[in-house]
Amino acid sequence: MSERRRIVILGAGGRDFHTFNCLYRDDPSVEVVAFTAAQIPNIDQRRYPPVLAGPLYPEGIEIVPEDELEGVLAMRGATLCVFAYSDVRFAHVQRMAERVRAAGAELHPFPVPETMLRSAKPVVAVCAVRTGCGKSPVSRHIAALLREQGLRVAVLRHPMPYGDLAEQVVQRFASVEDLARHRCTIEEMEEYEPHVRAGNVVFAGADYERILRAAEQEADVILWDGGNNDTPFVRPDLLVTLVDPLRPGDELTYFPGRWNLENADVVLVPKVSDATESDLAAVRANVAEHAPGAVVVEGDLALDIDRPEAVRGRRALVVEDGPTITHGGMAFGAGLLAAERAGAAEIVDPRPGAVGQIAAAFAAYPHVTRVLPALGYGKAEIGDLQATIRRADCDVVVVGTPVDLRRVLDVEQPTVRVTYRFVERGDRLGEILRERLSAAASRATA
Repeated sequence: MSERRRIVILGAGGRDFHTFNCLYRDDPSVEVVAFTAAQIPNIDQRRYPPVLAGPLYPEGIEIVPEDELEGVLAMRGATLCVFAYSDVRFAHVQRMAERVRAAGAELHPFPVPETMLRSAKPVVAVCAVRTGCGKSPVSRHIAALLREQGLRVAVLRHPMPYGDLAEQVVQRFASVEDLARHRCTIEEMEEYEPHVRAGNVVFAGADYERILRAAEQEADVILWDGGNNDTPFVRPDLLVTLVDPLRPGDELTYFPGRWNLENADVVLVPKVSDATESDLAAVRANVAEHAPGAVVVEGDLALDIDRPEAVRGRRALVVEDGPTITHGGMAFGAGLLAAERAGAAEIVDPRPGAVGQIAAAFAAYPHVTRVLPALGYGKAEIGDLQATIRRADCDVVVVGTPVDLRRVLDVEQPTVRVTYRFVERGDRLGEILRERLSAAASRATA
C-alpha cells in the first residue's frame, strides 16, 4: 500500500474532532498526525484518545498549540491542513492559508456536507452567523413549540470537550445533578442547565454518530443547538439561522457563518428593539440578497431581572456570558442592558481587580472594558473569576450568564440575576415547524 498522506487538523476542541471522526478516522489512505488548538485555553498538550481515534490510531493523536503549526508540519511531514474551527473572519482563514503555504503544505476549509450526519428522525438545526446572536434562547423557544405539538425533543448541543475526552464520548443531561456528575465547566452549564430546567434532555460529547443514535431512541425530533457560528453536525430538515442586527455585516464576513446564512430555510433576526434602524436595514438587505429563499422571522430578547430595586442607584459589577464577550466580539450583553434599564448609578470597571487568567483574557480582548466575562473552562479559571468578583469595588453583582453563577461561585457581594428569552414578533415559527416536520415525516415513510 502506498504511503498515507499526512494531515494536520486545525481546531478548537470540537468541530475538529467531529471532522476527523467523519472523514479520516477509518480512512487508511491518510494519517492525521496532530490537531492544533486555538481560541480555548487548556485544550492543548493532551491527546485525542484511542477510544475516539479508532484502531488506526492505537496511541491516539496529539493536540498541540496552533503556534507550533509550522514545527509540526516540518517534523511530521504533513502536506495538508484542514481548517476546522469557527467564528473567525475569512481574512483569518486566508492568513492561516498563507502560513501553511509558506511551510510547504496546503490548507482546505472543512467540507460542510460531508460532515453532516443523517438522522432517522426529523431534524431542526439552530445556527448563527456569529457567537452571541441568541441561539440558546431561540433553541429553547423552538423546543417549547415542538413540545406544544406533542413531540418528544432531544437536544443535541455542539461539543464543548474541555474535560477528559475518553469520558465524554456520549453524555446525557436530564437533570441538574447530571451536570455535577459530568463535572461540567461553567461554559457547559451555561448551555445545558437552561435546557434541563425547561424540561429538555440534552445530548453532547465527542462522538456525534453515537450521540445521535442514542438521542434518536428517545425523541420524535432532533433539535441541533449550534455553537459559535459553526455549521450543523446533523443534516437538517429545517435550518434556522440567526443574524445579529447589533453587528451588521458580520453575516457576510465570518467563517463558516456565511454558509449558515446562505443555506438557511429561516433567517431569524432577534434583538430588533435594541438595534438602530440603519443597522436593521443593513442586515435585512444582506439577508434579502444572500438568502432570498428564506423566511424571515423577527423578534426580541426579553430581559428579566429578579430584583431590580437592588440595582437602582447602586454601583454594579456586570458579569456576562464568556464566549459571547470574548471571541464573540461583543462589548456587552444582557447583563449590562438590564443593569442600565434598572437604573444602576455606575457600571464598575472589572479590570483593576482582575487576576490570573481573567486578567489575561482582558489583555487578549481589549474591546472588553465594562463587563466581566464569566470564563470558567477549568478549576483555575473558575477560581480566578471568583477572586476577580470579590476584589471588585461594587455594591451589587449583576449576573447576566445563562447559568446562575451563585450556584457555582461563592460571591460575597449582593447579587441579582438576569435571564432572557426569545419573544417572536408574530406567530410564524410554530406553523413553519409543523409544516416542515410533517413533510420530513412523509418523506421518511414514503
